[in-house]
Amino acid sequence: MTDDLSIPAHEEGGAFCVAALYHFAAFARFEAFRQPLLTLCRDNGVKGTLLLAHEGINGTIAGTDDGIAAVLSFLRAQPEFVHLVHKESRARTMPFLRMKVRLKKEIVTMGVEDIDPNRIVGTYVEPKDWNALISDPETIVIDTRNDYETAIGIFRGAVDPNTKTFREFPDWVKNNPGLHNKPKIAMYCTGGIRCEKATAFMKQQGFEEVYHLKGGILKYLEEVPEEQSLWDGACFVFDERVSITHGLKQGEHRLCHACRHPITAEDAASPLYEEGVSCPHCHDSRSEEDRERYRQRQKQIALAKRRGEKHLGD
Repeated sequence: MTDDLSIPAHEEGGAFCVAALYHFAAFARFEAFRQPLLTLCRDNGVKGTLLLAHEGINGTIAGTDDGIAAVLSFLRAQPEFVHLVHKESRARTMPFLRMKVRLKKEIVTMGVEDIDPNRIVGTYVEPKDWNALISDPETIVIDTRNDYETAIGIFRGAVDPNTKTFREFPDWVKNNPGLHNKPKIAMYCTGGIRCEKATAFMKQQGFEEVYHLKGGILKYLEEVPEEQSLWDGACFVFDERVSITHGLKQGEHRLCHACRHPITAEDAASPLYEEGVSCPHCHDSRSEEDRERYRQRQKQIALAKRRGEKHLGD
């Protein structure tokens, strides 16, 4: 990924360009910006989800190289997003069903007032320098993602808060005084946005040496050779690819459409797995009535596929 609009030629990963982006900025006109942005994306065949709020923009979109370039050019033409950066990967098929631009209170929901990464934030660490930092015995490494994400991949030696939503992270920090036992805190997430707020929160809580992985796991998997990597597993992504691995190659995980949890080949072989209906992660928390409803939805999906269509519930 580069800061200009150059986009790599078609690679082994597929013909579709997937762009993950976010930018914190004072954006008072975010409501009025929604429709022009949505129209531009649709006119260029771009699909995905973009979130707009008073604090900036966040989201992931996919399309042809030209379509993505048009959207990024439009965004960077706005005075609030001149310095917007993005991360790219490839997909063999279009990973999104439709284009959505949503208005939000926060572009990443932590639920804590007065957290402004433009005012206070941790120290960025380039992917090439990340291994040295997290290998330092004076460093506590924290994964700021949710439990269904950490279940399929995590940095070696990292602490997993086992949070179900990012809203739980501030309370987890407050309830773990042992985090003060070492001088350095190193934090990471998928693309970097959660760490912007998480490190700002940690600084607000009195932690002094707070670091975060620049560009997140995605940038690390893109730039650090697998033989030098301290990453174990795959990285969950919020699109139909489900997971990616080193070199930003599509992983082997599927998604349970009942609970949205990533599932492995082992999960799929479980007697608790039924496509579109249940998996080992959600079977015991669903009623038979729920499963019957999911079965009916799965039948509609199968019928749509036989007609060569894509069911919106798929």
